[in-house]
Amino acid sequence: MPTATKYELKMGSATREAFGKALVAAGKADQNVVVCDADLSKSTFTALFAKEFPERFFTCGIAEANMVAIGAGLASSGKIAFVSSFSCFVMNKGFEQLRVTVAYPQVNNLKVVGTHSGISIGEDGPSQMSIEDLALATSLPGFAVMSPADEVSMYALVLASVSYPGPVFIRAGRSKTPVIYQADQKFEIGKSIELVAGGDLTIFAHGLLVAEAIRAAEALSSEGISARVIDMHTIKPIDREAIAKAAKETGALVVAEEHLVDGGLGVKIAQVVSETHPCLMEYVGIQNTYAESGTPEAVMDKYGLLARDVVAASRRALARKRA
Repeated sequence: MPTATKYELKMGSATREAFGKALVAAGKADQNVVVCDADLSKSTFTALFAKEFPERFFTCGIAEANMVAIGAGLASSGKIAFVSSFSCFVMNKGFEQLRVTVAYPQVNNLKVVGTHSGISIGEDGPSQMSIEDLALATSLPGFAVMSPADEVSMYALVLASVSYPGPVFIRAGRSKTPVIYQADQKFEIGKSIELVAGGDLTIFAHGLLVAEAIRAAEALSSEGISARVIDMHTIKPIDREAIAKAAKETGALVVAEEHLVDGGLGVKIAQVVSETHPCLMEYVGIQNTYAESGTPEAVMDKYGLLARDVVAASRRALARKRA
């Protein structure tokens, strides 16, 4: 099992860019793959698909609700339809259509990708910071919900979603992300990946916070604390086995995410823990507030989403465990 010090965490591309590249690969492999866009194709990188397959690319204008419904219609007609926009727009504006035209009728071939998620979009400000998208997506019956940590996992999980027997929501970010995985890493929807071995506590994370969790584990290791790090790239269906195992073996959990603590991954993990092996938990996330405009680095710092915050939460969890 790798240790925290193995990861050099060199900067890679943004997960939204990896999404665009994966779409092209999916389109080449299956002519039934189509894409709907809400006038943001350059930002979401769906423009790559449009250039390669213009006859399978549908521009729906600045109208995410209509886009979702159009995508659902295409998916109901035998196509594998990807619809994409900024996460706050496709989830907030399109939620009624996701509920009524996708989740309720069980339209399996609709795949939703929300980019520019979280507060790391920085200067765009709170109106475009999607901090409740995972809570909304996981509330939709039948949906699989994912938040990949880097370009490798995003590319792989987009391709996996093509054949997944159900509707999907995938969260993507604006900022470039550290590369965590080797190109040959295998991914399975619903199966988490243990990145760092540890026995004192477990840190669960998704998206940008996976890299911060690895950095935190390295810092804790220098203090003699052995922290397990698990990439929970799939929020739903959640990897109950990995959660129960971590709770039983380490007895203390920290959940780190660029999302509201209310309704985020931590809530899902706490539910599993309460049903299997109750233990102490700490949460690193956005605490009952919207953020403000600033550089990505400044907002992540101000709202406590860095490795140092994961370290502090880990120390609190261990103190409670030993008390």
